[in-house]
Amino acid sequence: MTAAARPDGDAQALARACAREMWDDDNASQNLGMQIEAVGPGTATLSMEITAFMTNGHGDGHGGYTFLLADSAFAFACNSYDQRTVAQHCSITFIAPVGLGDRLTATAREIQREGRNGIYDIRVTNQRGETVAEFRGHSRTIQGRLLPEATADVDPGR
Repeated sequence: MTAAARPDGDAQALARACAREMWDDDNASQNLGMQIEAVGPGTATLSMEITAFMTNGHGDGHGGYTFLLADSAFAFACNSYDQRTVAQHCSITFIAPVGLGDRLTATAREIQREGRNGIYDIRVTNQRGETVAEFRGHSRTIQGRLLPEATADVDPGR
């Protein structure tokens, strides 16, 4: 069921409730120190600081962690409609190196969503606003919802 079909029709509240539900079980994002900065219908912004644990043999932030941050933003954006959605295909282009202590922000936005498929672009920037990576994710909606049926239509502003 899409946000438009909800009795209260509050797509923003639905997106926030879905993010809270996912966050509670997202051990990877939590344990890497990610923070959800914003979430909305088809959008999400997450941030994370590059720690010594995340550096590679060149002393740069390992690209896998940049990918992981972008992938998490992608997940929160495409799951903002209370429909279980997974990645079908993802690609990333690394534009600039990331350093120890850099604060990365991944901003996801929906490009297209039709039927069970979606396309999302995620820009990853550093604390200076410089783009360090561009990520594109293709999503696929699967069976099931994120929110328990009993709480799906109540105000999620807890």
